[in-house]
Amino acid sequence: MLNFCDSACAIQQIASIVGTFGRVLECWDRQTREYVAIKVVRSIHKYRDAAMIEVDILQRVAKNEKASSRCVQIRNWFDYRNHICIVFEKLGPSLFDFLKRNKYSPFPVDLVREFGRQLLESVAYMHDLRLIHTDLKPENILLVSSEYIKLPGSKRSSSDEMHFRCLPKSSSIKLIDFGSTAFDNQNHSSIVSTRHYRAPEVILGLGWSYPCDLWSIGCILVELCSGEALFQTHENLEHLAMMERVLGPLPEHMILKANRGAEKYFRRGSRLNWPEGAVSRESIRAVKKLDRLKLMISQNVDSSRSSLIDLLHGLLKYDPSERLTAWQALNHPFFKCPT
Repeated sequence: MLNFCDSACAIQQIASIVGTFGRVLECWDRQTREYVAIKVVRSIHKYRDAAMIEVDILQRVAKNEKASSRCVQIRNWFDYRNHICIVFEKLGPSLFDFLKRNKYSPFPVDLVREFGRQLLESVAYMHDLRLIHTDLKPENILLVSSEYIKLPGSKRSSSDEMHFRCLPKSSSIKLIDFGSTAFDNQNHSSIVSTRHYRAPEVILGLGWSYPCDLWSIGCILVELCSGEALFQTHENLEHLAMMERVLGPLPEHMILKANRGAEKYFRRGSRLNWPEGAVSRESIRAVKKLDRLKLMISQNVDSSRSSLIDLLHGLLKYDPSERLTAWQALNHPFFKCPT
């Protein structure tokens, strides 16, 4: 057990929490003599509830050897002055932080393949445990190690100064943040997932299950290959218009089943109310600048291009019943020997 009473520094930082859920602290565990990460949750009811869900999920995952190897390991948890504190193994930066540090330069496709394989494995193991993560995004995928190598970039600046890009020394990753994880036996009609990674069935109010995680993974893989989030939007109609621009028209049967809140996004029949319903010209331009998925990947990937595009089309199927499962995706040719 961590002895917080002996650490005035840690207690002081706990008392000055900032951010949405709280703060993550790097601490030294005197018993195990290792650095750990402690997630200190704000003393607000909804955040405490989410933290206790996360503790429960992580303890379940820890009992499954395969799942625990791909998900962050919980060391301990305790309640300190009404703050739930969860002790984790210390990991490296998130894939988002690494992209940001690299000025959003995309990862090489071979590295994306390794990240994708591990991410799908972690989600497949979770799904086998009847758990749905619901908040998959680059911020919630952490490199195990912080070590990286520096390589000269392909471009020089006007001052002839060499640009460098960083690559992680190890491709090992782990999944974090299980506070939004849902059990398969629950009724799933709520809004889930961070906006950019949200599946169409969630937006249309059709209910959701395991396939919403696979849609998020498809979006993540595109982002890792291109350096940019696939659907950069904060509004439902624009989001659906972006999907149609990249992936083609939404299926009529999904539109006809959309809940009343989503009916306003469509004209009579099954045509999206776009661009007529756009909130601004900027919104129309944001949609127009997007390419079809095949072209988008072709501009960023050389080797394994065709197999990656095929995998992404399987992960980004509109109809969740037609979307690849995690295990099916792992058996896709993209994850076999590079071609």
